[in-house]
Amino acid sequence: MCFLLFLVGKAKIWACFQEERDFAGIAQQRERGRQLARTTSNPSKSLGEQAYARIRHEIISGVFAPDQPLRLAQLQERCGAGFSPLREALTRLAAEGLVVSESMRGFRVAPLSLDDLRDTMETRIFVEAEALWRSIERGGDEWEMRIVSSLHALGRQNERTQPDDPDSLAALEERHRDFHVALVSASGSRRLEQIIDNLYLGSVRYRMPSLSNMPSNPSRDLMAEHGAISEAALARDAARAVGLLTAHYRLTADVLSLAHSERMARTAGR
Repeated sequence: MCFLLFLVGKAKIWACFQEERDFAGIAQQRERGRQLARTTSNPSKSLGEQAYARIRHEIISGVFAPDQPLRLAQLQERCGAGFSPLREALTRLAAEGLVVSESMRGFRVAPLSLDDLRDTMETRIFVEAEALWRSIERGGDEWEMRIVSSLHALGRQNERTQPDDPDSLAALEERHRDFHVALVSASGSRRLEQIIDNLYLGSVRYRMPSLSNMPSNPSRDLMAEHGAISEAALARDAARAVGLLTAHYRLTADVLSLAHSERMARTAGR
């Protein structure tokens, strides 16, 4: 715990540095935005990116339901993009496992199932265990401070989040993702990071509908679980950190499985 408190001080310094860097980057981001707005040489590409981002967000947030057909004509009206960029976006989403492409039937949202949830979480354990182990071996001061600052941000957002406020729930999920990304951010493998990101997308589809209606479990302290994982990682105790991460994901899988089953039962009863 003393080690964590020491790193909190370091994290504040890191946060100040990040803030300065963020301010410096605002002008660059605005200029890139202006350049993008002026770009006319390949408008299909920018429209494809926009369509991809919107459809991806609406699948993850549940606006598009599991198994829902994704009609190009409806998406064209919704996204303001033509068929070519929409097909590009849907093909990318199919590669990520969020969309299913069916011959002669077009695209639909990938289904949700208990088997898929368990498979996704167990695969996350398998992949992230390796990434965490490598990060503990390779990570330096920046990695340590990123873990501490992301844990702090997660705790702050957890305190202010209201179950009936979709915006605060979305912010909580973003802080939660930031923490888990920070843990494995020193793995040194971009391929591994891409796999982890895709697996996260697969699991968050089960998390988002459950955040405002999560089954009560007073014996579980999520912030304590995250704190224990980070403390073990920062102490360079890879075996303990991986064990805690594994237990954390399996408990989460149990809770999400129950929530998914209850949701399916309510749907069937309508």
